[in-house]
Amino acid sequence: MGTEDLLTTGKIAEKLGVSQGKVSKLVKERGIEPDQKKGNCGYYGPGKVKVIEEALKSA
Repeated sequence: MGTEDLLTTGKIAEKLGVSQGKVSKLVKERGIEPDQKKGNCGYYGPGKVKVIEEALKSA
């Protein structure tokens, strides 16, 4: 998995058309761990993005 496949919560929110706060809150509530961490920033791969997307739809 290349770094270009990894997205921050901000990029995920942009992609899904929701606020970053909504994505961040969901990630915290569900305990979704980032696939990679750089400093304080978590990066999520396609699998986790799908999980986040599904969770937002059912929320």
